[in-house]
Amino acid sequence: MRGVEQIPWIYDAICAFAEWRGLGRWRRWLVGGARGRTLDLGSGTGRNLPLYPAGVQVVGVEPSAAALPRARRRAPGVLLVRASAEALPFRDGVFDTVVAGLVLCSVSDPSRALAEARRVLRPDGELRALEHVRSRHPWRARFQDAIQPAWTWFAGGCHPNRDTERSVETAGFVIGADERRAQGNMRRFAARLAARTSTGTMSA
Repeated sequence: MRGVEQIPWIYDAICAFAEWRGLGRWRRWLVGGARGRTLDLGSGTGRNLPLYPAGVQVVGVEPSAAALPRARRRAPGVLLVRASAEALPFRDGVFDTVVAGLVLCSVSDPSRALAEARRVLRPDGELRALEHVRSRHPWRARFQDAIQPAWTWFAGGCHPNRDTERSVETAGFVIGADERRAQGNMRRFAARLAARTSTGTMSA
């Protein structure tokens, strides 16, 4: 059985409802700050792609063959590549922006995916993310842990209990406080690569 997120028409219907409820505003923020050559990570059915500002050179990456036809219809001029976030087929430092919209909850190995995002970003590049995350309330976090196996199976890969912000920081990024927003378990933020000191450690 495929999870609901792997059935394009169901996924689009769920997203359309969520965007009507307010997610659309956050999605527009997510892509609106992209600049230069931009990697849309986990493009899915392409809901981000028509929203990018004029002049941004977008490349989309998506592992699902079923989702790509819808993405291509939404944005015929965008280069779409079938590949996983954990093994990006690009050289080091070729993107100015990496955009992750509701994808880090579903990748098989978020640490590897973030390491790849870091690798393909220029030193002054930016990671922009919109994700649902592990609750800060202990009882809700325990509930997320309890339902995670069934939810991941039902949804087709989504993990409701991932502490994505911590993973981003562990991967060597610094999340900017000025653009970070939190609403319930939803987060949006922009992050830049942490500077390396002379000893090889990272600092903000």
